[in-house]
Amino acid sequence: MSFGDQGTPYGAVDPYTQWVVEQERIRRRRRTRRAAAAGTGVVLVAALTAGAVLYTGGDDEEGRAAAPPSSTASPVPSVTASLPSDAPSSLPSLLSRPVIRPEQAFPAKSVRLADGSRYQRVDLATTADCSEGVAPELSALIEQGQGCERLTAALFTDSERRSQVTVTVLSFRRVEDASTVFAMASMDPVTYQTVSLDPPPEAGLPTVPPGSAGVFRRVMTVRSVVFANGQWGDGSESDEAAITRQTEDLLRYADDNVVAYEDPSSV
Repeated sequence: MSFGDQGTPYGAVDPYTQWVVEQERIRRRRRTRRAAAAGTGVVLVAALTAGAVLYTGGDDEEGRAAAPPSSTASPVPSVTASLPSDAPSSLPSLLSRPVIRPEQAFPAKSVRLADGSRYQRVDLATTADCSEGVAPELSALIEQGQGCERLTAALFTDSERRSQVTVTVLSFRRVEDASTVFAMASMDPVTYQTVSLDPPPEAGLPTVPPGSAGVFRRVMTVRSVVFANGQWGDGSESDEAAITRQTEDLLRYADDNVVAYEDPSSV
């Protein structure tokens, strides 16, 4: 398992330098597994509907508007979430199921979507230590709740072997904690990010250059938050619409798999 550099949003004003520094900080954080939580809080209330995707990450502007974080870690706010009074009665039984396994989230190495596009899964990684594959701020946020049970990430490339899209599933013990993570990542997708996978040597793909432009998307299911980070393998900033479409398509593919497992009655 090798987590690599994350991308800077398309259209970001700041140069790449701060982003490269931030990614090195993430790598150091992953190796040493340090985490810190500080600050004062806000309260987030998550709406919940049984058997459906609960949230989708913003419009095209959200991936471009965020500025790269500074090289100094920002305090992580203390955040809480609660379920609404109309939470479905089936929720306890859904949460009693084991968290989704890698082969259930990403069952195929070769993926063909409804529009005919094809993707190859070139890497698959999973860990019970979710801090290994997320930014320090996201790790600290997770630790404020009852924890993330499993992180599973898959790296995909398109039929031209040009794109690299990492899709990551974070599965939580409590819906409230998944809601908190989703809400904070939606508000600040750069700070509260998952880390992209580096392609393994046998894949024959280049490692994306540090600081390359990227697209960030996410959805929430019953108990998981699914992230997708898309970049061109050569670091190109062109064809934003194409890399956005691929990122969103693969996010939707993974989301369908996770929802089908977490709430079989919805299928």
